[in-house]
Amino acid sequence: MVFGVAAVVVMLLTFDVSPAQIADMLRRTGIIFPLCVLLWLVIYIMNAVSWRVIINHNGDEKVPFGPVFRMTISGFALNYTTPFGLMGGEPYRILELTPYTGVERATGSVVLYVMMHIYSHFWFWMSAVVLYVILHFAAPGKYLLPVSFIIAFVLFAAVFVLMLYLFGKGYRNGFLLKFLRFLGKFPLIGKPITRFTDNNIRKISDTDNQIANLHACGKSAFFWSLFLEFAARAAGCLEYWLIMCNLVPQSTYFDAYLIVAFSSLFSNILFFIPMQMGSKEGSVAMASSGLAIGGPVGLFTALVTRVREAIWIIIGVVLMFCNKKRTCERTDI
Repeated sequence: MVFGVAAVVVMLLTFDVSPAQIADMLRRTGIIFPLCVLLWLVIYIMNAVSWRVIINHNGDEKVPFGPVFRMTISGFALNYTTPFGLMGGEPYRILELTPYTGVERATGSVVLYVMMHIYSHFWFWMSAVVLYVILHFAAPGKYLLPVSFIIAFVLFAAVFVLMLYLFGKGYRNGFLLKFLRFLGKFPLIGKPITRFTDNNIRKISDTDNQIANLHACGKSAFFWSLFLEFAARAAGCLEYWLIMCNLVPQSTYFDAYLIVAFSSLFSNILFFIPMQMGSKEGSVAMASSGLAIGGPVGLFTALVTRVREAIWIIIGVVLMFCNKKRTCERTDI
């Protein structure tokens, strides 16, 4: 909680724009900005339902939606503000979920949800590749992307197909133990990872069994969770479309879809940057220029979403206190 509060303070002190510029941006967006904030409430609900499906698919005791929803928002808030992303929010979710399910089930469900979150990312990026090909050949000359960008797009598409295959294989057989064994072969990190793996071999195997069980015995839960995660990403594109329409009325939802897909890919490549500072704005401006919408429009859109992001990060940090109180009450019981 202390780290979360400190991260918010640092974020506000190092923000890209001044308070006066923020006020001017919000004035120009009008009713659209509060709509975007509410839209993300819906998106977080979808994320929470997706995670709860995974948590409850193979357990006698059902975890209620309220705690899962609060942990979802707080977990994402920590991921946004922590370098390396998952190093912050996911351990927090395990700690908070443990009193409800036990440590092994909590760890397994968080690992499964992270896999699903990443898996839906690759499906989202792959769908953007297909969408770009359809729009590019259906309306030649509309999207003025350079040849080098198209080549990179094809290479990334090949990587996406490979990753979808590897994720599918990992879901069928489990992957955690094999992945840790693979990391154990690297210098510097190899010995501590191997030692950790040997000391926790049973727990790691149990987590792998949970991964394989979700795909083999809980197919409805698996596909429902995947659908919700993918739908949440598609819904997130509405935010960019609403903001861009206010400045460029001829922009379409599909433009926003491609922009979000490219910017999220670029930001995930630079995953070690807290809050994606600079990488998000630059990638959105680059993609907007390539789609003939204009770099300044993309930059403005990214800055508005940054303000919305800051609001939800603050909400997530505040909810951490609620999570702590609920967890203590449950532990006492």
